[in-house]
Amino acid sequence: MNSTVRKHLARLALPLALMLGLAGCVPSDPNAQDTEGAGDDGANQLVVGTTAGVVNFNPLVGNSRTDTWVTNLMYPSMMTLNDNAEKVPAVATEWGYSEDGLTAWVELRDDMEWTDGEPLNAEDVIFTINAIKEEQLGTVAGMIAAYESAEAVSDTRIEFSLSRPDGAFLNSVGFWMPIVPEHIFGEAESVGEFANDSDWVSAGPFVLTEVEDGQRYVLEATENYPLVESGSAQVEEVVFRVFPDVNTEVLALRAGELDMIGNALPPAVAEDLSGDESVQLFTVPSLGWAHMQYNMRRPPLDQVEVRRALAHAVDYEAIRQVVLGGNAISANSSVLTPVYEQWQDGLNLEEYAYDPEMSRQLLEDAGFTDEDGDGAYDGLSFEMVYDQGDPMISTWAELVRDQSLEAGITIELSGLDRNTYLARTNERDFDIYAGSWAIIDEPQSNFALLFSPDGFINYAGVDDPEINRLMEEAASALTPEEAQEPLQEIARIVHDQVYDNVMYVETFNFAASSEWSGFVPKPSDLLSIVNPESLASVSQE
Repeated sequence: MNSTVRKHLARLALPLALMLGLAGCVPSDPNAQDTEGAGDDGANQLVVGTTAGVVNFNPLVGNSRTDTWVTNLMYPSMMTLNDNAEKVPAVATEWGYSEDGLTAWVELRDDMEWTDGEPLNAEDVIFTINAIKEEQLGTVAGMIAAYESAEAVSDTRIEFSLSRPDGAFLNSVGFWMPIVPEHIFGEAESVGEFANDSDWVSAGPFVLTEVEDGQRYVLEATENYPLVESGSAQVEEVVFRVFPDVNTEVLALRAGELDMIGNALPPAVAEDLSGDESVQLFTVPSLGWAHMQYNMRRPPLDQVEVRRALAHAVDYEAIRQVVLGGNAISANSSVLTPVYEQWQDGLNLEEYAYDPEMSRQLLEDAGFTDEDGDGAYDGLSFEMVYDQGDPMISTWAELVRDQSLEAGITIELSGLDRNTYLARTNERDFDIYAGSWAIIDEPQSNFALLFSPDGFINYAGVDDPEINRLMEEAASALTPEEAQEPLQEIARIVHDQVYDNVMYVETFNFAASSEWSGFVPKPSDLLSIVNPESLASVSQE
């Protein structure tokens, strides 16, 4: 363990001790409105903690975790994930492609309806995908480049016409596209600008009824949710309450003011809670990764030597062991992570070695100097932005800063509230971005979002002609075997050019009160125990 890590551990010790010590003597919150499983009206109520308010109630444009948790409960998708992260039926029952790959088809359930009595049918699916295509809404817009049109063959069958074979089209649209009601969203002049902030209708297990912006979101159970065996949710209400951070959520859980925490727990907190009989823990694997991206629109980050120097300046194993308590694995600095074994055969990428001297040599070879002799190279000062509500990233950001300084690189940390962080990343207003992806499940389509010049989440500004060619080749493959070679070559280029510095794949811990049972954990911190099937299945013992 190097001196920087030891110093960092020492700084962590006091606040962690204070946090764990306070956990046993939590004062009651006099303003708490939703406690002990009963709301103001006596309803059987599940209270969920989150660290951010809802930014957008329109599921086609909102992209924060809280946005997704709330809107997922009202706007279902055609597919969901099982325990093995495989796409399985939800609103859709079957799907497939024609032999030439130019037609994709989906068969829907016939028992779904919106809370105002209108049926959820093929026309709603077609309206949704057409709105996304026409207005280029959200991440899904980057997944449907091959989509041309769709026809409702019946109320439950849709046939999509594609401009070229696209082996990721159905899985991408099926899982990522929430279905919205045409008879509501179609009344808006622009679907993308539709706020959807009142008079909600739902085809999920719950429907929003009350909002205290940035504070509290109340959803009532709907009468018809055939995607669970009981046909409707077991609880009458779900309430999302906003807390400043995970630590205060834990205090509230122990005080009985919360029934579950939506955010993943820091490893030390999970370990402490493991001895508390009033709390139950759930562990799920990540389907994404934590990473840093360097804004190549801003010199000198457009130089690969600088990006490689930054990559070699960080001790990734120390981050995994010290900050994450071993609850993470190396991604081999690869965007094809070991979690998805089907892409690994023959890939053979290695993690960037922690080597400050190599970083210094790379920088000096590139012409950087330290004229004033302060140990930091001139002109190498970068701002790194991150979500201050993320306890893991907030912690390792300090480690990255301290270790980078040993390599002669100055990093200034900017921990931002969630909404400001999202706004600045979307505007590409940063030098270094630190964050994580919840789910990267279909590299055939996800890579286009990440690395195509107009990719929705191409925060780094990647524009590489060879990657663009390989993405077209991979996208047209109808089987994983055909897609493997171009996808692996993309991963090698991204690794070599440090277009994305993938740091680790995390294992997440979540907590709920032991008074509740029936949770249905799913992979990723986006679904975890907050997914619609889970919240529709829980009941109080």
